[in-house]
Amino acid sequence: MLKYEVAVVGGGIAGLTAAIYAAKAGKQTIVIEKQDRLGGRAISNKKKGAYFNLGGHALYHGDALATFRELGLSLQGNQPSINGYGIWKGKLLTMPMGFKSLFTTPLLTWKGKMELASWLTKLGKLDTHRYDQICLREWVEGNLYDLMVRNLFYSLLRTASYVVAPDLQAAGPVLKQLQNSLKGVLYLDRGWGATVDELEKKATDHGVTFLKKSKVVSIDHHNGIVQQVVCEDGTKIQAKNIIVTSPPAITCQLVPRAEATALHIWKEQAIEITAACLDVALRRLPKPKQQFVYGIDQTVFLSNQSRAAYLSEDGAQVISVIKYQGNGEESDKELQVLEKTLDLVQPGWKDELIVSQYLPKITVSYDFMHTKRQENPGPAVPEITGLYVAGEWVTHGELLVDAATASAKRAVQHILSQESKERGYFRELRDIV
Repeated sequence: MLKYEVAVVGGGIAGLTAAIYAAKAGKQTIVIEKQDRLGGRAISNKKKGAYFNLGGHALYHGDALATFRELGLSLQGNQPSINGYGIWKGKLLTMPMGFKSLFTTPLLTWKGKMELASWLTKLGKLDTHRYDQICLREWVEGNLYDLMVRNLFYSLLRTASYVVAPDLQAAGPVLKQLQNSLKGVLYLDRGWGATVDELEKKATDHGVTFLKKSKVVSIDHHNGIVQQVVCEDGTKIQAKNIIVTSPPAITCQLVPRAEATALHIWKEQAIEITAACLDVALRRLPKPKQQFVYGIDQTVFLSNQSRAAYLSEDGAQVISVIKYQGNGEESDKELQVLEKTLDLVQPGWKDELIVSQYLPKITVSYDFMHTKRQENPGPAVPEITGLYVAGEWVTHGELLVDAATASAKRAVQHILSQESKERGYFRELRDIV
């Protein structure tokens, strides 16, 4: 039997982050990953010289960026221009992303332009936590009066969070994400897979052990204390602390009698976010100026990430087109919608196509901050000492990859805090004796 102080189930962003911080704290740490490569949904696929992420990825000025910088990652890439267009009634119109485009766009009346200009000025100073307990629609309709200004905000907020659920989505966290986006985003060279590679190297340098191609089938516990991780091939890893980065439903399957723990609540309250994604590598752009497009009356988004990042070995233009999917939305016609968007933005793109990647329904996050939540999950499972959860669904207000890194650090901090309390208790006991 293998013995470690910390065992991490899952080698995605959350798992790698948790492993690095645990190892930095001096803990013998192992990561167990069922695939033969690390990264989870942050992997990048290389096709005919083009680097494709699993859907469009951008790094905001949030927890993940701060964490990666703290860990010393290179984060090679650049910040793209935000000048772009909006799709409204089948036409491409200038998107009001700054004061120059605000006053030239035909999307808004003069009154609407004045209202949006006012919000662009004060949004950065907005105390978003005041709106953590209300839904997005309540905030929009209670604070924005021009109908097109409302439409534009819905589009921007949808793009920042991937969520199409204004009656459920908590307003505060997504408004905070919009604030972060106004500081600019980062597109990474060679896709997010390069960052995964750096995280793996950092973990290895700190002594983390990796067990790849090992599927976990059980996380055993006894008398309310976690015991071991059991793999499909019979491998057992004994650990005092186990951090699980699996989806909530899978975590419940792995933990015996999970229905009697908070894991059951977290699973039942989870609402999955999905998207359809089409990535294409083109020899050239038929319309070079049309590289960044928001859907206003459609739940689509298009970005040529090559305008800021190195994503091709031969100069191809790598474009991501996304359709955000509502809860339970059918995806049988999503490819048609995505291709139609490309037809509008880059007419003749099929003649320039080198290679493509289509993902009809990829999970963006297994949960998000919504008004039906009973409680925020993790980091600790209160009924089982030593068991923790992390991942983008273990959010306490962060979105997407920021939730993955923040939850991973919370789990490690909780482990260290508990050990500190135990040491203090035994010191007191020794003094008494």
